[in-house]
Amino acid sequence: MKKFKYIAVQLLFCCMVFSGCDKYLDVEPKGKQLLKTTNDYDLWLNSSTLTVEMDQTLLNYMTDNIDLVTVNNPPTGLGELVYTWAPQFTNDVTSPTYLWGDHYKRISLFNTVLSGIDAAEGGTVSQRNSIKAEALLGRANSYFYLVNEYAKPYDASTAATDLAVPFVTSDNVSQKAPGRSTVAEIYKHMIDDINEAIPNLPLDNGTARFRGTKAGAYSVLARIYLYRREYSEAQRYAEMALADTKAVMIDLTNSATFPTVTTMVSHPDGIYSRASNAAGMPISAELKSMFAVNDARRTVLYFNWASNVRGATSFYAAQVVQAFQLTNSGTTVQEMHLIAAECAARSTDPNAVVTALNHLNQVRRNRYTGAPIESRDFTSTSQPAVMAEVLAERRRELPFHSLRWFDLRRFDTENRTSTITRTTAQNVVVGTLEPHSPRYTLQIPIQVMAFNPDMIQNP
Repeated sequence: MKKFKYIAVQLLFCCMVFSGCDKYLDVEPKGKQLLKTTNDYDLWLNSSTLTVEMDQTLLNYMTDNIDLVTVNNPPTGLGELVYTWAPQFTNDVTSPTYLWGDHYKRISLFNTVLSGIDAAEGGTVSQRNSIKAEALLGRANSYFYLVNEYAKPYDASTAATDLAVPFVTSDNVSQKAPGRSTVAEIYKHMIDDINEAIPNLPLDNGTARFRGTKAGAYSVLARIYLYRREYSEAQRYAEMALADTKAVMIDLTNSATFPTVTTMVSHPDGIYSRASNAAGMPISAELKSMFAVNDARRTVLYFNWASNVRGATSFYAAQVVQAFQLTNSGTTVQEMHLIAAECAARSTDPNAVVTALNHLNQVRRNRYTGAPIESRDFTSTSQPAVMAEVLAERRRELPFHSLRWFDLRRFDTENRTSTITRTTAQNVVVGTLEPHSPRYTLQIPIQVMAFNPDMIQNP
């Protein structure tokens, strides 16, 4: 019961701290501080609003990795409505617009940088260009979430007509929201912004892992192309990120390598870090069954693993290893290895299986115990077997990093999903998500629709 109370408090915290209020896109106007100098803009990029993504926790509630035994019948409250895929998270048009408003709030802040940095006092042209580049990368990263929440999964045959979200380039929240761009247009904006940013991004962010770098840009591009299902490009950018980054994976089998601080700012595995809080998530029996007995993640990241009671085991590192109490929803070394592994495994080139295994086993050697270290490797010459293991490892490694929901959407386009059912403690069904359900695409919040009645709503 304590875990579930923690979840409620966590969600309340998200609601209070990260809500927006504008009538058009539900974003806050830029801060009262008058930005004058290049240093002002540089400090602006350190804002917790830009680097902490507590709102992303809501995405974890939609996935097959969670089993919220305490769900009411009928579901009530934010967490339970999200958990059961309610079309809307509220009927109150005055309440915050979760996810949508949080993303547009960040976009507004990045646009503040983009609209003012060229006229900033002090600093060098190179410094101003670098700050501008980071804002372009940050804006693209926010649109990555928006397009994967409020638009259909990318389909090359329909992307030019599928509606996505408004593309906003101003920080003037008094302006009326533009219409919804198409999926193809939003993806092009993201890619163009990042490509424009790359030449001016720094090489290292070792003192602040949430700041942008060339490797960070490549890592976001790897995500973008993965969810476009352009796998050769996703692999290429993932491997470029790995080649350029100074980040290194944390060995979860060796506590001596664990970071000593809880913030994402200095965790060594972060390429482009973003902090979120997924603590207290009760895991599903299916997810739990996927971990081998020599998987170090069981004792480092999960609480009450030995229990066989439904919903009693939770993703709750704060109760085990304090340094891991926050989850990195940004890009990491291990995620890039898994992207490269999956994309290689999908290739028809028979030699690509070796590449897939090399990337996969880089992760496994830092997650499984056993000597010699080669005993931790997965070995197979079968492309389907390697592919299945890579996808399983991705699920084990990134269960509450705000990506599983996007993966389910992507897999649904490939007929890889099955029906997900939500039940109460008495096994009463309170929610069902079937393959190809329209619920895989979120409806635009009613608060936004109330002030933009001409905006086309998702089914």
